[in-house]
Amino acid sequence: MSNQPLAERLRPKNLEEYIGQKHLIGEGAVLRKMIDSGNLSSIILWGPPGVGKTTLAKIIANSLNRPFYILSAINSGVKDIREIIDKARNNTFFNAPNPILFIDEIHRFSKSQQDSLLGAVEQGLVTLIGATTENPSFEVISPLLSRCQVYILKSLEKEDLLTLLTHALTTDFELSQRKIIMQESEALLRFSGGDARKLLNVLEIVLNTESGLELTITNDMVTSSLQANLALYDKNGEMHYDIISAFIKSIRGSDPDGAVYYLARMIEGGEDIKFIARRLLILSSEDIGLANPNAFLMAQSTFDAVHKIGMPESRIILSECTIYLATSPKSNSAYEAIDLALAEVRQSGHLPVPLHLRNSPTKLMKEIGYGEAYKYAHAYNGNFIEQEFLPKKIKNKRFYTPQNNSSELKILERLQMWWKKRW
Repeated sequence: MSNQPLAERLRPKNLEEYIGQKHLIGEGAVLRKMIDSGNLSSIILWGPPGVGKTTLAKIIANSLNRPFYILSAINSGVKDIREIIDKARNNTFFNAPNPILFIDEIHRFSKSQQDSLLGAVEQGLVTLIGATTENPSFEVISPLLSRCQVYILKSLEKEDLLTLLTHALTTDFELSQRKIIMQESEALLRFSGGDARKLLNVLEIVLNTESGLELTITNDMVTSSLQANLALYDKNGEMHYDIISAFIKSIRGSDPDGAVYYLARMIEGGEDIKFIARRLLILSSEDIGLANPNAFLMAQSTFDAVHKIGMPESRIILSECTIYLATSPKSNSAYEAIDLALAEVRQSGHLPVPLHLRNSPTKLMKEIGYGEAYKYAHAYNGNFIEQEFLPKKIKNKRFYTPQNNSSELKILERLQMWWKKRW
């Protein structure tokens, strides 16, 4: 029996074997064109775990017959980067193609580590492929980001995952020695969360739990196998996104105990504290919003503080913010309002702005009615005068609906005083 994990045994070796990301590597797609032409620029692959970032980088290097160096931002430093750059510089004398330097989890590199890459990328000594699960706009320095194309990889679709399962059961030598029937696949897909590596790891756990050459996989079997092997399942960070999901849902559900527990799970597991702080910042607007506007200020202060202070003290700051957000009143009215407005814009297109609201910097614009009949709110009693602000076609649309909390009930009262029947 092989000591290699199933996910490693099945790692694709070329684009034909690669599953998913058709928007990038399908026929005629942007990254496929770049690979086929051989004119590869430095790129950053941004997407969740297990969608094939590392595999794609290796396939690109093989397809272009380029030397391939790989570093992990977790355990590599400036010295390692400089050694690779020196190798690349020495090879230029032999007219060898410039190598590809793949940096996994590039978002974990410090500014000085990223700075050390700049010169080599600018001069074309190496072609950089960075992989990140985090928004590179937050974590990659601007000079380096401006020299890279960013490509977004998506979680695998159901069809992709089913294709991967079939491929595993029919092409892997060890699995093909057993008679495995996939009677039900819903639990496997659910636990995978669109992560190919996670799907194969779960499948492997199930197959290792069940003995015998003949096996029929069911949803109940998958669930019980994972419960029996929970420590193994969680040991290498496979439940990263499950934990952050439970953390967010505990805060949204106003349970400070659950929230602090999952915060502790992330801290103990070595999670990046900036990642946690960013999630708190997003949640403060998405789930608390106008019910307690101070929540955003607390989350913003927490975000700034953990950047300056670091661990272990930041655990206290994160705990304070987590408890504050969990015990705050909740509202997603701002979240719903912008999504409703975006949906309207996409449906109705760019409707004309009412003439009285338009800017009128020239005489001609004034003559044709731009800005005419606009009422300046501050010139009226209470700094309010009723007038229409939406385009005529959607003048009766409502996007913001105050929710039932003390803060927004006051907002509703104010809106009703101003707008009368409209609210």
